[in-house]
Amino acid sequence: MTGVAAHVTMLQRTPSYMLALPAEDPLHKAMKRVLGEQRTYPLTRRRYIWTQRAIYKASRRYPRAIRRMLLADARRRLPKGFDVAAHFNPPYDPWDQRMCIVPDGDVYEAISSGGASVVTDHIDRFTPAGIRLRSGRVLEADIVVTATGLRMLPLGGIALSVDGADVDLPERTVYKSMMISGVPNFAFVVGYENASWTLKVDLVCEHVCRLIAHMDARGFDSVVPVRSQEDGERLPLLDLTSGYVKRGIDAFPHMSSQGPWTFEQAYEVDVERLAGPVDGPELRFGTRIGTGSPVAA
Repeated sequence: MTGVAAHVTMLQRTPSYMLALPAEDPLHKAMKRVLGEQRTYPLTRRRYIWTQRAIYKASRRYPRAIRRMLLADARRRLPKGFDVAAHFNPPYDPWDQRMCIVPDGDVYEAISSGGASVVTDHIDRFTPAGIRLRSGRVLEADIVVTATGLRMLPLGGIALSVDGADVDLPERTVYKSMMISGVPNFAFVVGYENASWTLKVDLVCEHVCRLIAHMDARGFDSVVPVRSQEDGERLPLLDLTSGYVKRGIDAFPHMSSQGPWTFEQAYEVDVERLAGPVDGPELRFGTRIGTGSPVAA
């Protein structure tokens, strides 16, 4: 946007952590010249995954150190005297909310060049000139691009029912992060909150395909996860402090604290779980007779 508009102002209620990373990986380019694309790609992918996991784990274990590192990087990239504490120092720990990855530090470059600025304040109301802030300042604007008020919608608004009875999603538990207790032949995908979204999508899709193949090979046409009351403590599906999560999470299914009923945010755990057997004691497979109810097996 800064390449088109005369000036862009980012208005935020609360700062976010920003981590500047290279848009192009020089190590990948060097490896590709030596090993070729086919051999380099899986090695680079694996390195990216474990680097991200290491950053996340370090952030949760040493939040103060990671905060200091991120703020020091922001100060190094921004003009001398810029108020980093006001605009890039969130009141929460790293990864309490999703961290913003900044390719090549472009946000810092835009601010340093004068093409962009940051204002940390609350909106009081819109005015003919732009936005009036709680501090009394009027932020003049020709165009306002809204990026707030997000509302999460479970399953994209799909209304589920089983045998004519509506499914009360908040009362159901997720199974292996991809199915819902008591709902047959239904799988969904929610990517990682702390990593690339598609990492989990890949694992879930492969597992579901193997599950369908398992059913076809044995003549089953229905499968439903069944949870007992003893399967752990009931917990929210997502563990983020973001406002949009807190506002909407009660409409989602919940997870449990143990077994396949957890909703994992760790790739290494999901690789082991979703690459393993597709059956288990929590699943009830069945075969329909005519148009009647499935017969459990």
